[in-house]
Amino acid sequence: MMIMRESIVMKIHYGTAIGAVFLVAIHIMMRMTQDFHESLEYENVIANYEMIGYAILLELILVLISVHGFNGLRVILLEMKQGPSYEKGVTYGCIASMIALVAYGSNTIIQAHLGMV
Repeated sequence: MMIMRESIVMKIHYGTAIGAVFLVAIHIMMRMTQDFHESLEYENVIANYEMIGYAILLELILVLISVHGFNGLRVILLEMKQGPSYEKGVTYGCIASMIALVAYGSNTIIQAHLGMV
């Protein structure tokens, strides 16, 4: 497996933060088109998932925040303890957890978009 330099990993971390802030701002602006309690009604939530553009927006937010969050957790855990096997375990564990979270969230978005719920 290719090993990335930590400076590249931190650039990805900063980039995902900037991207997530931008996309979450769009998400909030789209939510402001309805009253808050109306936007949480089942029919409105499902209608949002059925719009392909909004489903893609939610997917991008999911991926960016997952990458950013699990990389941040990895950095915190690596600051607590060092060692080649520990660092490798933490890195692979965070990557596996991130993939699992994105897969689970993507499954929800896809099922709701296709009307399977």
